[in-house]
Amino acid sequence: MGEPPSEAERNEYIAELEARLAKPAPLGVTPLVAAGALIVSLGVLFQLREDSAYYFSSRDPVQLGAEGDYRFQLAQHNAYVELHGIPTSRGAFGVDGNMTIVAVGVRDTPVMIWRKAVKGEEWSPGSKPPPPNQQPFTVRGRLLARDQAAEKYSDAFAKLDGFGEVRVKWVLLESVRPGGDFTVDFNTTLLDPYPGIMAWLLARGLLAMRAKSAAR
Repeated sequence: MGEPPSEAERNEYIAELEARLAKPAPLGVTPLVAAGALIVSLGVLFQLREDSAYYFSSRDPVQLGAEGDYRFQLAQHNAYVELHGIPTSRGAFGVDGNMTIVAVGVRDTPVMIWRKAVKGEEWSPGSKPPPPNQQPFTVRGRLLARDQAAEKYSDAFAKLDGFGEVRVKWVLLESVRPGGDFTVDFNTTLLDPYPGIMAWLLARGLLAMRAKSAAR
C-alpha cells in the first residue's frame, strides 16, 4: 500500500482544484442558466408535442370511407386520414396568411374540410362569398377533434353550425401529411437534443459546486 499524501500534496491538490473551479463554465453556462434553459426547452417541446407526434406518425392514411360507407369509428385525433364525400352547399371563407381558405362540410359526416380556395371560389374580405365547388372529392390530411383544435378554426365551426347542413365534430386539414412540415422538422431536430445538453451542463455545474464546497 502506498504512502498517504503529505499535507503539502493535499494543499497543492486543493489549490489546483480551486483554480479549475474558478474558471468560467464551458459555453458560459452556469447551473442557474442551464436550469432555466432546461425548463424553457421542455416547455417548448411540450407545446410542440402534437405536431411532433403527427410528424412521425404513419404515412398510410386511415380510410374513413365514402358515401354510404363511412367508418368514423376509426377516426382519431391527430391522425392522417383519407375521406371521400360531397361538399355542403355553403362554406365559410377566410384568409390564412396570403391564402384564401374555404371551410366546407362533408354531407352526412361530422367533418369540416379546411382547404385552399380553388378556381371559381375567388373571394375578398367584405364581399359575399360564392358557393363552394360542388364536385365530389377525395381528400387526405390531418384530422383534428373539434374540442382539441386550435382557436383559429372556431369561427368556421360556428358558421357551419349556423348553416345547419352538418354537425361538425372534426376538422380535416387538406394536404397536411406526416413528415411534410419543414418547420416541425427543423424545430424537432433543433430542440430534441437541447434538454439533454442543458441537463448535462446543469449536472456538471452542480457537481462542480459540490466539489468546491467540499474542498473548503
